[in-house]
Amino acid sequence: MTSPKLIIALSVLLSLAAIVVCVCAGVSANDKFTVISNGLEYAAFESGLNGAREGKIHILRIDPRQVSLGLLLASEQKVDNRSVSDWCQDYRMAAAINAGMYLKDHKTNVGYLRNGTYVQNKRWNRKYMSVLAFNPKVTGVAPAVLVDLDAPNAMSVLDNYNSVVQNLRLLRANEVNVWGRSEKKWSESAIGMDREGRILFIFCRHPYTMWEFNEKIKSLRIGVSNMMHLEGGPIASLSIRTKNLKLDLAGSYETGYAEEGNQSQWPIPNVIGVYEKQ
Repeated sequence: MTSPKLIIALSVLLSLAAIVVCVCAGVSANDKFTVISNGLEYAAFESGLNGAREGKIHILRIDPRQVSLGLLLASEQKVDNRSVSDWCQDYRMAAAINAGMYLKDHKTNVGYLRNGTYVQNKRWNRKYMSVLAFNPKVTGVAPAVLVDLDAPNAMSVLDNYNSVVQNLRLLRANEVNVWGRSEKKWSESAIGMDREGRILFIFCRHPYTMWEFNEKIKSLRIGVSNMMHLEGGPIASLSIRTKNLKLDLAGSYETGYAEEGNQSQWPIPNVIGVYEKQ
């Protein structure tokens, strides 16, 4: 017969083991992030899923309390489209990513877009349920938010911000994957927000269906809450330009649009950028 003392000892050991496992699982993803500048952390995760070939999911984690976010628009600046790398260089940004898909005029965002008093697209897209907003008009609000348009009081929240951009939703709040299974896949640039209010610039050259991509991001356990699509295929881009890291990433494949092989960033009209605070 097992003694009560032995049972208690075994219970304590099992509890300690469970705590160790939970702690290790909880910090393993965060351990991959490296500080590259004040308010900026970078990590690259293996993107293999269900036997997919090797690749990386690149994530720039941004604390909007320690850096400034900007919306750079060729139509507002009255300049030509340029690669994300050139946007960074020409406007001295620490990082930049696609602001969203654009119309056939190669200038206008497909969803609603406003930057201060400049409204590039005044039409809200009924199919696009995710909105990034930053540069607050008022005090006492978060420096940046990623809003689900079907959430209560979503529009009143957005009214508090100068920079607002609408795109397709990938994950609804609390990591809910809103995409169904499909055969279509592409390289992806996306933006997310974690549970601590940090912005995530996300890039993956390896083509996934969006259902797969969402599930992969969730599996990384980086605390993502919600996420929206920015661009796919060869147009997807991410550049990082800090003292400690320089990186230029370009997408490639998109079902029915582009085969693999693209190695350079395409000129684009709109980017979301990060400025280091001096």
